Amino acid sequence: MAHAAPATGAVTRYGGPPRLFSERTHAIARWAVPVALGLVYGYWAAANVRYGGPITGMNVLFGFVTTIVFIALYLGAQALAPRLPRELHAVLWASFTGITIGFLFSLSGRGHSVLASTVLALAFAIPVGIVAFYHYYTHEDGTGHRIR
Repeated sequence: MAHAAPATGAVTRYGGPPRLFSERTHAIARWAVPVALGLVYGYWAAANVRYGGPITGMNVLFGFVTTIVFIALYLGAQALAPRLPRELHAVLWASFTGITIGFLFSLSGRGHSVLASTVLALAFAIPVGIVAFYHYYTHEDGTGHRIR
């Protein structure tokens, strides 16, 4: 049987995943993603608070304050997370996810209890924590340093 000859040069060396975007694009995305997510989250929270009623000035203010708080917490978690060991790194993102989902759920209806919000927050946080831990665990070398 005939086999293809191995190629020479950089084609056969594996240097990690291909770099599709430039460093500038990544720098812009580091700010654009939290802002976009914050705007969606703030709009969603403001829509939950008004319960289908008219949009008021206080409703718009609540949406913008929620957006600013979300962006600040997201950027804080984004800055703190790489300095943590993988277990705490996963717990940080799991708790962030659970808190944000629980807060939105608590705003969504007048009859929801704190217990229902907590259960829903845990229902989202636990799978996110497991997946995050798996991701961080599989992206480290034998000594626990992240592979970049």
